[in-house]
Amino acid sequence: MNQSFPHPDGGPVRATLAHRAARAKRVMRAALCAAVATLVALPLAGFAPAAHAEKADRDKPLNIEADNMSYDDLNQKNVFTGHVVATKGTIIIRADRVDVTQDPQGYQYATGTSSGNSLSYFRQKRDNVNEYIEGNAVRIDYDGKNDFTKLTTRAVVRRLQSLTTVQDEVRGSVITYDGQKDFYTASAGKDVAGPGNPSGRVRAMLAPRSGGAAPLNGAPATLAPSTTIQGTPQQ
Repeated sequence: MNQSFPHPDGGPVRATLAHRAARAKRVMRAALCAAVATLVALPLAGFAPAAHAEKADRDKPLNIEADNMSYDDLNQKNVFTGHVVATKGTIIIRADRVDVTQDPQGYQYATGTSSGNSLSYFRQKRDNVNEYIEGNAVRIDYDGKNDFTKLTTRAVVRRLQSLTTVQDEVRGSVITYDGQKDFYTASAGKDVAGPGNPSGRVRAMLAPRSGGAAPLNGAPATLAPSTTIQGTPQQ
């Protein structure tokens, strides 16, 4: 027996059903957006600490000691002479003369020069390790905006472990060091020519990066006489 039931087709009922369906879609859409936001936020949170490593030297104030100082207002330049020592965070520059300028964005630039047999000096700590990059040259240019250093004429750069042990050493006419990427380059020149290097080629000493022997772990081996070797031992 077939029995039919009346189907309501009034406006208020249809409106209620449509309202519930729309609300359900909104709830599902909000939940989906929240889930996607969570998935996106987790990787960013995981990588965030790496973006806040020790790259803070360029944001530190520049402090300078010298015998004399002059200020060129026209060129916006400070000139320091006489046993100059400039520090900026972990950066140290020593030279006979240091010229300092600053761009409209506030980034500072320093050029250290020395004369005679003396050389200018540069040092900066590497990020997250107890290592330093130090170098000497007649002229040293530091770019505070890009954390970039250029050493010119009779240049030598060393990578130090704990300020005491030389790990790498590079000699050349011009050496550049990129502090943001921990990357440096060297080029040859006549100013580094000598009896053993008449063409002034780049010279480098690079220590191996491999560590020492692996630690001895685990229980000692058990020794037992062989059951397969035959004959009398040879003396």
